[in-house]
Amino acid sequence: MAKHSAGWWVPLQKRWLLALLIMLSISTVIAFFIRAAFDPCDHHLELAEKRVNSVPQISAKPSPLSFMKSKLVLLVSHELSLSGGVREWYVAWRLLYPLLPAIGLLPPKRRLLCPLLPDIGWPRWAIQQLTGWGGPLLLMELAFLLRGVGTEVYWMTIQKPSEEDEVIYSLEHKMLDRGVQVVSAKGQEAVGMALKADLVVLNTAVAGKWLDAVLKEAVPRVLPKVLWWIHEMRGHYFKPDYVKHLPFVAGAMIDSHVTAEYWKNRTRERLRIKMPETYVVHLGNSKELMEAAEDSIAKRVLREHVRESLGVRNEDLLFAIINSVSRGKGQDLFLRSFYESLELIKGKKLQVPSMHAVIVGSDMNAQTKFETEIRNFVAQKKIQDRVHFVNKTLTVAPYLAAIDVLVQNSQARGECFGRITIEAMAFQLPVLGTAAGGTTEIVVNETTGLLHPAGKEGITPLAKNIVKLATHVERRLTMGKRGYERVKDMFLEEHMAERIATVLREVLQKSKSQSH
Repeated sequence: MAKHSAGWWVPLQKRWLLALLIMLSISTVIAFFIRAAFDPCDHHLELAEKRVNSVPQISAKPSPLSFMKSKLVLLVSHELSLSGGVREWYVAWRLLYPLLPAIGLLPPKRRLLCPLLPDIGWPRWAIQQLTGWGGPLLLMELAFLLRGVGTEVYWMTIQKPSEEDEVIYSLEHKMLDRGVQVVSAKGQEAVGMALKADLVVLNTAVAGKWLDAVLKEAVPRVLPKVLWWIHEMRGHYFKPDYVKHLPFVAGAMIDSHVTAEYWKNRTRERLRIKMPETYVVHLGNSKELMEAAEDSIAKRVLREHVRESLGVRNEDLLFAIINSVSRGKGQDLFLRSFYESLELIKGKKLQVPSMHAVIVGSDMNAQTKFETEIRNFVAQKKIQDRVHFVNKTLTVAPYLAAIDVLVQNSQARGECFGRITIEAMAFQLPVLGTAAGGTTEIVVNETTGLLHPAGKEGITPLAKNIVKLATHVERRLTMGKRGYERVKDMFLEEHMAERIATVLREVLQKSKSQSH
């Protein structure tokens, strides 16, 4: 017995070595199966590269912003942050990413859709739906467009946490890598930069506080070269502390005609001030997102993966809202409409595939009263098997690839623009949207989607529209194709660049004439 025991007695170092070898073996097996799941992506990547290399290269079209070469532009953002579960996801992924090459899960030539996780550089399509982060993202996009034509770009963030923030640090270094200089928004350095700049872009209404707080007596000298980019459409932004300098800036840039009209009327009636020259600039989808939307093989892989994770079949119909869960986004009314549509189908004995509602943008960590309320509604109606809650995510493309219809159910005045709408249309999805805000300038009713009233009076019309698209496959597909065509005609990055270029030309000319 003693001899048997001695045979199994291994020195401590050898036992650790044995455990390590076992762990590596298990990791290798796991890596093999995971890599096998993504091999179609790598194969498709090789084919795509061959196709690209075989096509004669055509010289790129000159940027409409080329006149901004050598100009000095200062971009002032109210904040640069992520929220809630998205921040946790980001930090976790930052820690995990460096480990992937060691086990072969990150081929060196991998594109954004292979596998499902985004690059550490965070392509724009992967972060443009972050809750509360649309404004800073748009400003970053403008920064990169300007750097692409040789503009000298400086970035200031007004509101920063007192302690060092890993996310802000990473995002600022992403800008530095692209040639955007990050400088302090306080002190004499900020004043000097604002006076020196050819153009100052204030981003969001809240950024107006920075003018008096930092520039002080230099405000009158800076205002004639300020372009104010406004994305908000809520009443609490109309405060004198925010917008009292609006009449004196070179121009205001707003994302939709509806929002521009709202600002014009609201500032006149509530604050008795007049809006400056106002320009409407519809947003556009980035090239990266369009590549994702047009890659049929990658979309199929994404669709299968997401549907499997949700526990739904390929033939099932998925109607989804992709937005932060809040009363203003209308998830509660959508779920009431969805339940009513199920009752209509049951009552009329219609033959349709199994239907599911997907709520992307959940955050149970926050435990908001509103989210608890809508989850209780689902439980009360016993439709837990038909409704799926997905946490806030950095990547919207997988869900756009997986669903059949996007529901844009923003309430009250609707969205200022609603970028997720044009992203869904790029994926050839029909849109069921509220007849409010920027949605009315994107969705063509009865052509690229169906519109319904905001508020409780929209519950039944939305339910009927859900049934229409569930029972008419050809109509649903045709609307999706027409939506894609509309995006290609109006809502690409190049269209947005052309619209912004027109604004910048006029603002620079006006600023120059006023300085003289």
